[in-house]
Amino acid sequence: MIAGPDITGEAAGFRSLSGPARLLVVNQFGINVGFYMVLPFLATYLTDDLGYGAALVGLVLGVRNLSQQGLFLVGGSAADRLGCRPMIIAGCALRVVAFGCFALFTSLPGIVLAAVLTGVAGALFNPAVRTYLTHESPGRRAEVFAVFNVFAHAGALVGPLLGALLLLADFRMVALVACAVFAALTAAQLAVLPPRAVERQERGVLGSWWEVATNRRFVAFTLFGSAYFALYNQLYLTFPLEAERVTGGVWSVSAVFVVSTVIGIACSVRLTRWCRARWPAGRCVAGGLVVMGAGFLPQLVSAPLTPPAAGIAAVLPVLAGTVIFTLGMAVTNPFVMDLLPVVGSERLAGTYYGFFYLVSALVTAGCPRWSARWSTCPTTGGPRPRRWWPSACWARPVSP
Repeated sequence: MIAGPDITGEAAGFRSLSGPARLLVVNQFGINVGFYMVLPFLATYLTDDLGYGAALVGLVLGVRNLSQQGLFLVGGSAADRLGCRPMIIAGCALRVVAFGCFALFTSLPGIVLAAVLTGVAGALFNPAVRTYLTHESPGRRAEVFAVFNVFAHAGALVGPLLGALLLLADFRMVALVACAVFAALTAAQLAVLPPRAVERQERGVLGSWWEVATNRRFVAFTLFGSAYFALYNQLYLTFPLEAERVTGGVWSVSAVFVVSTVIGIACSVRLTRWCRARWPAGRCVAGGLVVMGAGFLPQLVSAPLTPPAAGIAAVLPVLAGTVIFTLGMAVTNPFVMDLLPVVGSERLAGTYYGFFYLVSALVTAGCPRWSARWSTCPTTGGPRPRRWWPSACWARPVSP
């Protein structure tokens, strides 16, 4: 049985949340709006406006990823010991500074500083937000994280659109608006988000890390769960490249992500509740991964097609695979979040979340990366042209 109010849809799911949980899911919407408003257009800004080469652009993007993903464990441990609320507030406030640096500085040291601060901020609030929600929603975590994912999807949809609109003025304007978004989020958390009691830890930080690393069941779960992120990464690599290959047009890349985002928003909560009523969480995770894998099967239909003679219909198998893949994601992610503190520990939830995301990021980094394609058009081999909805805007890291 599921404790708490019945969840029949996105609106009802949101209304069923506690006040702090509502704030955090809205906060995630704002985080994704601010992040995807800026980062997708950063490579074009650095190359076209500031004249940096592809190697330096790759360095900046790599430093941002490393500074965030490499510090997930540190951020999670800080949430356990200092409290989730201070880490969430500090992370959002640091994003204000980071995007302010993007607006103020054009020199390489200033850009690298902004990239590092952007990553560190994410490492602080990402584990803290998930830890707070874990403690806030015992017994119905999967449903709460499904609502959380809906707002995250919505923010990832709105952010690039708003960024593209503001980019008509100037990239610095985009960065300043993102600053305002994170400043508003910081103020809201200071005013509304209540603190949670911090449980006293018997071990030091290194002792806690050792406990996590020697928890064989959790390590096995982490390696298994990392398959989700390795597959997730393909939504921003394999699917877009195949769509662009069979059609010969970048518009098809946008179609892939619009379909994925709409399916994620429309189906996450209902699908999570439907699965919860029928199977245990572990079976839902396994089934979701199988469905994600099945999302590649329609590409067997598109693979023999030769562009652009196949026309618009050529992208339909890729879009069908995108729908299947996204449904698998919608099943897998909430139940992974549900199980994580169960196979780990409620007492060290932040540390376990940090370890899980750190390992998942390392696994994902082993997959072919998309960063070089931010500034290169796979069709012509030359620079990507500016466009109202650039396909590059959808290339995402494990977490913003």
